[in-house]
Amino acid sequence: MSVRALWIISYERGESVAVRFSRRYPTVEQRAKCMAGSLYVSVPEDGTVLQLLLTELGLSDSDKPYMALRDDCLHQQRSPALELHVEGPSGGVLWPLLVISQGPLILACLAVVDAPADPRPPLASLFSVSQGLTLLAGLQAFLCGSGSKPDREGLTSRLAMMPSILLQICPLGTPLDIPQPGASSASAMPTPAGTQKQPAWKTGVHRGRAVVNVALTEMVRSMQYGNRNRQDLWDVYGTVTCKCEVEGVLPNVTVTLTLPPNGSPLMDVLVHPCVSSLDASVLTAMSVEDCDSSAFSGPYKFPFSPPFEPFRLCSYTSQVPVPPILGTYQLKDDDNQLCITVSLKLHESVRNSFEYCEAHLPFFNRDQMGSVDVKVSSGQLEVSKEKNLLVWVLGQKFPKSREVSLEGSVSFSGELPGPTDPLCTDLTAYIKLYFRVPDLTLSGCCVDQHSVQVYSSAKPRIVTSRELLSSEYFIWNSTGTAPVSSGHMML
Repeated sequence: MSVRALWIISYERGESVAVRFSRRYPTVEQRAKCMAGSLYVSVPEDGTVLQLLLTELGLSDSDKPYMALRDDCLHQQRSPALELHVEGPSGGVLWPLLVISQGPLILACLAVVDAPADPRPPLASLFSVSQGLTLLAGLQAFLCGSGSKPDREGLTSRLAMMPSILLQICPLGTPLDIPQPGASSASAMPTPAGTQKQPAWKTGVHRGRAVVNVALTEMVRSMQYGNRNRQDLWDVYGTVTCKCEVEGVLPNVTVTLTLPPNGSPLMDVLVHPCVSSLDASVLTAMSVEDCDSSAFSGPYKFPFSPPFEPFRLCSYTSQVPVPPILGTYQLKDDDNQLCITVSLKLHESVRNSFEYCEAHLPFFNRDQMGSVDVKVSSGQLEVSKEKNLLVWVLGQKFPKSREVSLEGSVSFSGELPGPTDPLCTDLTAYIKLYFRVPDLTLSGCCVDQHSVQVYSSAKPRIVTSRELLSSEYFIWNSTGTAPVSSGHMML
């Protein structure tokens, strides 16, 4: 949920009415414009908003004749979500404008609706309405203090603090917290104990049990052709994601990545801006250059002060000698049926323990499959509901030999045509592998629980994990024409 704009208005009968504070969020406004399309209505100037809001609330022009838009009984307001009817060439209806009024103050904010504007969704289904009202109620309690009517000096001092308050509780238009009600001017800002200043990029402060979660994910891609005249290609790309729930404004955390003694150095390392220092040699290793045996090979230390939300600490590439699964795929066309031969071998360096492992064999530019006479040495074979895809479910383990095979024939005598693909014509076809191996990386890179250092008042619980995932892992039919890439595969 986000807020396009926010207003605080002072209103007392017999005295001047004024917008005491307003804040607009251009990035949220741009998002609202993209979502609304041709129905977009821009937010007018504060003076125009003030007049439209007072008219909608029935607080303006009390000494003037009847005005249908304001005085008709059909328009009596029973909801805190108002409509503002903006006139002019770019006019329209601004909705929902959320309003809370107490004593001399009117607080309003224009929420973003993450749903189609036509038909208008019911208020009860909009999370942005409840979030916006919570934000306004928190601001109201902060501004009014313990009484329903704040004193002038206290209100003036609290209004002066609104830019800092909103930076804390509503950064970039996204409500995250509410200010503490009834706090004095000196302690009204929701900052933690200590003298450190909250940086603008940090959107909140953790309170509660301290936990640091570090997840290392490596993704492997491959293009295998089963042809001596074509070079097989593969690459590995890793990311380290952190979620640090640690007390303090700027806690210091250090995460260390380690490699095995014979591991290849990490290449193309990119780090999050919160990393405070890093050895220059870590950033200079590039996969497009020849690998130097003297390149820095760890340990890789990343000291940082974490943001409040989960973030990607770093990413890297690694050059591994072989892909985890080697395969061959052969198709032969024989009188409207295909003879299929597939073999897959799990490399000895890869742990034989998958969360899942599947091989998908799609068929394009043909009729639907008729008869399927295919046998597998391990796992189960399934035919998709659309009858254009064979799914070979290998399960969680390869057999002891680490080799599996599929062999048989498929005829295409279905009544309906299957899907088309301009690339996969004639015998141009592929197998795509999907797998996940927990607690493994091809590079051998890992994060040891005991290597994570946290400098904070409370000792956190450290949680680390690593996994290997397939991504665009193709094995092409060796008897057909396959697309060929040259050089390194880059993400």
